[in-house]
Amino acid sequence: MLPAMTGLVRAIRLRCPSCGRGRVMASWFRICERCPACGLRYERDEENEYWLGAYTLNFIVTEVVFAAGLLLVLVLTWPDPPWTAILWGGGAQMFYPFGKALWLAIDLMFRPPTPEDFASSSDTCR
Repeated sequence: MLPAMTGLVRAIRLRCPSCGRGRVMASWFRICERCPACGLRYERDEENEYWLGAYTLNFIVTEVVFAAGLLLVLVLTWPDPPWTAILWGGGAQMFYPFGKALWLAIDLMFRPPTPEDFASSSDTCR
């Protein structure tokens, strides 16, 4: 498998895109500070805008999945679609941790890790 694909597959599994052993998320909505196995710092940029790509990726995937699901439900249930179920379907929360992990993998593809990105495993995921 190509190295880029390896990182993406690891991210989809919510594992460290660099080593594949440590987990990325401490909980569904909280990212770990570092990989417990290799020490990769997940917050690679000190600016708040670093995760804007993850939010954008999350938004795009959620919108595409919602549009495809809406079309499928409308086609299958027309002329009486279940509007209540359609309006209460929450997709953004379901993709949130994957958006974070995938953005980290994409960032590592374009900006390979440097020695400063790694540290001792003392500050890891709790």
